[in-house]
Amino acid sequence: MDAKHFLDVLKTEFYVGVPDSQLKGLCNYLISEYGVGNDKHIIAANEGNCVGIAAGYYLATGKVPLVYMQNSGEGNAVNPIVSLLNEKVYGIPVIFAIGWRGEPGVKDEPQHAFQGEITLSLLDNMNVSYFIVDENTSVEAISQAMESFEPLLKDGQQVAFVFKKNSLTTDRKVEYKNNNNLLREDAIREIVKSIGDDVIVCTTGKASRELFEIRDQLNQKHESDFLTVGSMGHASSIALGIAVTRKDKRVWCIDGDGAFLMHAGAMFTNAKIKPKNLVHVIINNEAHESVGGMPTAANVEEFSQIALSCGYEKVFQVSKIDDLREKLEIIKNTSGLCCLEIKCKIAARDDLGRPTISPEENMKQFMANLKGI
Repeated sequence: MDAKHFLDVLKTEFYVGVPDSQLKGLCNYLISEYGVGNDKHIIAANEGNCVGIAAGYYLATGKVPLVYMQNSGEGNAVNPIVSLLNEKVYGIPVIFAIGWRGEPGVKDEPQHAFQGEITLSLLDNMNVSYFIVDENTSVEAISQAMESFEPLLKDGQQVAFVFKKNSLTTDRKVEYKNNNNLLREDAIREIVKSIGDDVIVCTTGKASRELFEIRDQLNQKHESDFLTVGSMGHASSIALGIAVTRKDKRVWCIDGDGAFLMHAGAMFTNAKIKPKNLVHVIINNEAHESVGGMPTAANVEEFSQIALSCGYEKVFQVSKIDDLREKLEIIKNTSGLCCLEIKCKIAARDDLGRPTISPEENMKQFMANLKGI
């Protein structure tokens, strides 16, 4: 179904969300039609943030907004849905568009499996009525679903369209790029070559996939790396938990700008604790690249300056490979909570693979390495 036809049925005028590959047709249409960061379309930091913005729009206009997200974002949205939107509280109507990753019976990545199983039951538990859309769903079927949803929305309830794979398309062409030249994979390779036996906690998405393949290319084992394949935005918190427990180990967190923004408050916690052995690397390509390259919520921010304001002890920013090598040498020979922002282009190899070990196997190897087994 064409994303424009879907939106024409909804008759919504305001859109807020977190990009998702399953909803790429919708995201590309909205960005090409309205841009980003205005009174029509906002890309938010996380899905709970989306719900809050949508609630504010309704309070100001009395009109029903559309919130879009991957189903993994339901977890971030649960609290404001049940304690803000719900009819037993304020009764604020919202339409959700949810990409269904990990749909039962459809091959997907490990981090999506359980989330896919409970996607609909979560909506049931939150009293959110839903309609499932697949590649054969007609515009007429969407119209009928909206007719059944209208009384619910008027009563201050929430409804959702759950999109299966390949169910939304658009003919709009959007090119996502920035002005940076450094490749993320090259930056990660320099880190790996520089840090010796230090451990890495790597964020979800292409960064972890590149790290895994770099280890293979260098004939190195994977036991020093924890690949955070899910729970986007929590890599630095995992790294903090390791760093405060194993003060004898330097811990590198390889984060992304989209992941960092999703739970940016973790930076304040890191700065409060100030572990001397934590290096927080933020690879900033200003994009949600793993789901299509759509811009992040703050594609003009300098995270190094945010880290400095929070209280990180040493802060660096680089955009060239030679500068990165220089800063890595400085970090290796000093102690203190560090932030290293690496500004990269939006790009990845077409033949980039995925880890060939399971998340459980990765965890066991990582824990054994920390214990010195």
